[in-house]
Amino acid sequence: MHSPQSTPELSSNGMVERDFTVGDVPGLRSPASGADRAPLMFDVIIAGCGPTGAMLASELRLHDVRVLVLEKETEPVSFVRIVGLHIRSTELMAMRGLLDRILEHGRQRPAGGFFAAITKPAPEGLDSAHAYLLGVPQPVIVHLLEEHAIELGVQVRRGCAVADFEQDDEGVTVELADGERLRSRYLVGCDGGRSTVRKLLGVGFPGEPSRTETLMGEMEVDVPQEEIAAKVTEIHETNNQFSLRPFGDGVYRVVVPVGGVSDRAEPPTLEDFKQQLCAIAGTDFGVHSPRWLSRFGDATRLAERYRVGRVLLAGDAAHIHPPTGGQGLNLGVQDAFNLGWKLAAQIRGWAPETLLDSYQAERHPVAEDVLDNTRAQMELLSTEPGPQAVRRLLTELMDFDEVNRYLIEKITAIGIRYNFGEGPDLLGRRLRDIDVKQGHLYGLLHRGRGLLLDRTERLTVGGWSDRVDYLADPTAVLDVPCVLLRPDGHVAWIGDDQQDLDDHLSRWFGKPAN
Repeated sequence: MHSPQSTPELSSNGMVERDFTVGDVPGLRSPASGADRAPLMFDVIIAGCGPTGAMLASELRLHDVRVLVLEKETEPVSFVRIVGLHIRSTELMAMRGLLDRILEHGRQRPAGGFFAAITKPAPEGLDSAHAYLLGVPQPVIVHLLEEHAIELGVQVRRGCAVADFEQDDEGVTVELADGERLRSRYLVGCDGGRSTVRKLLGVGFPGEPSRTETLMGEMEVDVPQEEIAAKVTEIHETNNQFSLRPFGDGVYRVVVPVGGVSDRAEPPTLEDFKQQLCAIAGTDFGVHSPRWLSRFGDATRLAERYRVGRVLLAGDAAHIHPPTGGQGLNLGVQDAFNLGWKLAAQIRGWAPETLLDSYQAERHPVAEDVLDNTRAQMELLSTEPGPQAVRRLLTELMDFDEVNRYLIEKITAIGIRYNFGEGPDLLGRRLRDIDVKQGHLYGLLHRGRGLLLDRTERLTVGGWSDRVDYLADPTAVLDVPCVLLRPDGHVAWIGDDQQDLDDHLSRWFGKPAN
């Protein structure tokens, strides 16, 4: 294993935080003695280089935070699984200037039919300039996000697994599987549903274990598409979990439920698929030449805490649920966008006292909602008479635009509103990519800073100009005088009074520099 590259000394404004003491935080180990501590080589170590870890690393680097990402796998994932970026995640990619790269490799489809696979069209006039689902091969999205992180200066070390860690008032000492010890100010576990970081941290992961299992893969099929479509329609009269969806060139996404739960550490075989297809459809459709094969259960769990002292959790390390609705990757990437600027602010020394705690306060309820809606979707996919009756009723209700729109906005995460207190409905919500005099709003957010959009041309960001950009534009397509956007694009303030603005700048961006 190679030693990490040398890094510069802490900058003058990279103050060492003392926001807690070991005795104040449950679950902390005894701190290492000063003689045992390695020097602070990094500001943040991230365990896991999946989409969540890579995105978080990039967000931190936008603020000159020194980041090391440790990935236990020696090579990136190679199987060609298609994942879907929902509207909110696509917007976030646009905010950081990544969307054009991803669009080159993706396929757009309407933003409808996600909820429990109930086939309804996408609602008209969704409040987004990116109102579509973007299907992207998983290796491509992982590669593009890791490549972006490396371009920004992130160090990625593969074949490195976190084996243990200790934290104290000044940082975290991370021990790797080969015994090497590294030192950072914070550690973030983005290491998946079986997170080593979460287990070592002792954070509870309550929820429900898997009760059912589903095989999923992509493979070639010899049977004509018309015959497949007829058989799928027939099966859907009693089983909505079953599907064969064409990708072109004879390749299909195959999803087939299985009775019971097996050891998911053992990957399924093509023969497993053939046997289960025959059991449900009466034919194996001549499946062959698989691209990838996997199995998943319906386990649903949520970490009790997202932060203990200097160690945090994000993505599947913090929450797991069935893939129904395609929300998993999106939820993790959105965790990263929420956490990145807040953790960077803590490290750079300007974070207000409660800013880092707002990560859990905002994202834990979002994950709770995702877990609940996936539970509901799994029930609606059941073949039992009761759930099927509810499914038929909901299918009728979704003919009402308000119901269909509500469920799609929930799945695609554009309906999220953080609780920022009393105010207009827009407060706490994300702002769509509106037209401004310099082009599009999201083009102004590439640097991961806050933004004051001032239609009155009377306000100023004053001493916060090192953290918040300013745009005076009376022509901006906005129904309110001015908005203050956080780096994640959520509206932190609405109004036209300078003193009120200053109060909210302090709330989100700390004390002014001068």
